[in-house]
Amino acid sequence: MKSVKVGLIGLGTIGVGVVKILQKNGTCISARLGASVELTKIADLDITTDRGIEIDRKLLTTNADEVLTDPDIDIVIELIGGYEPARTFILKAIAQGKHVVTANKALLAMHADEIFTATEKHQVSIGFEASVGGAIPIIRSIREAFVANRIESIEGIVNGTANYILSKMSDENLNFDVVLKEAQAKGFAEADPTFDIEGIDSAHKIAVLSRLAYGTPINIDDIYVQGISRISLEDIACAHDLGYRIKLLAVSKFDGEVLDIRVHPAMIPKTKPLANVNGVLNAIMIRDDLMGENILVGHGAGALPTGSAVVADVVEIARNILCGAKNRMPAQSFQKSQVKKIPVRDISEIEGDYFLRFLVVDKPGVLSKITGILGDHQIGIKSVIQRHRDDKGEGVLLVMMTHRAQEKNIQEALGKIDSLDVICEKTVLIRVEE
Repeated sequence: MKSVKVGLIGLGTIGVGVVKILQKNGTCISARLGASVELTKIADLDITTDRGIEIDRKLLTTNADEVLTDPDIDIVIELIGGYEPARTFILKAIAQGKHVVTANKALLAMHADEIFTATEKHQVSIGFEASVGGAIPIIRSIREAFVANRIESIEGIVNGTANYILSKMSDENLNFDVVLKEAQAKGFAEADPTFDIEGIDSAHKIAVLSRLAYGTPINIDDIYVQGISRISLEDIACAHDLGYRIKLLAVSKFDGEVLDIRVHPAMIPKTKPLANVNGVLNAIMIRDDLMGENILVGHGAGALPTGSAVVADVVEIARNILCGAKNRMPAQSFQKSQVKKIPVRDISEIEGDYFLRFLVVDKPGVLSKITGILGDHQIGIKSVIQRHRDDKGEGVLLVMMTHRAQEKNIQEALGKIDSLDVICEKTVLIRVEE
């Protein structure tokens, strides 16, 4: 039987998952591929720690160049993450004429142009299904299944850590800090969870998806990003009472002229499928001109879910190798000549409904002051709820839902409201995605 030789750089959680899958399901893979996938070299700075799997010591090295320059290796898997040295390793592998598979969404979000140009120059393939949504085949769906569809929007829960935290807060009435510590203890959150809870990881992922969906390079700095660290149990309770659940949502909408791309907490009606995707699961909804809405749900992280996506890319590239196909499909979905920069709409220009939570001094005239400023900025009020005093006894919680309004007007109004002497703390704003 023919053999496709693979080298792995990075033996962390996902790397171990890849090794387990190749060991456990190698026979199944060979039966479908018509060739064996042979893992011939593994590079990692730490090759002494027990990872709970049996690996031939002859395969291990601390020198990545032994993978990158080995003439027998056909495919290099990069799983170290981050920008450097991952970028250097990938570009060196490509220059050596090797195909690449990666799960590195941050690197692709920042350096996709350079990497994709290199793959075209050297006539090699790059697989990155594992970069977004773990086991969910969202990259393959956009590039292949929806190739005849004009995609209009992508909305997704693409970070399992944030979704786990918000789900636990909602279902078990636990504070953010308590759930975050629990998530870290269970391995669902990193020791430094900033990228997850502040929306940066989600921004990297929606940048990758938007490039594929609309054929445009995405500057990560153009994406409005807001995390979940200010979401309180009071927000969760109010959302529940109003018929919503709060999710960290990645949004990308294209109206044919301007791209609206952002990441932020959103209130989603309980009747909508995305509102009911809980725990560490991910979900991505694509809306197009032919089929309307399609939703893909699955495990968005973890050794085996993400590892399965990596191995799937390896098998796809192996099939191309076996039949002699080169660059069968553009890495970025669109032909290079058709990739064009699309302007991005500033967050101040979007329109929508808003949830506003105020902490105010308990005295007459407060409500009229707030509603007066909102009215001056063309913001209509759909409902008002006066809640109990806050836990510290510093003021009364006041909640409002607005009618459709422009973000610019909302922000200007809140700037004036938060400067009032009857406001105890900065107002919390959550956008509503119907």
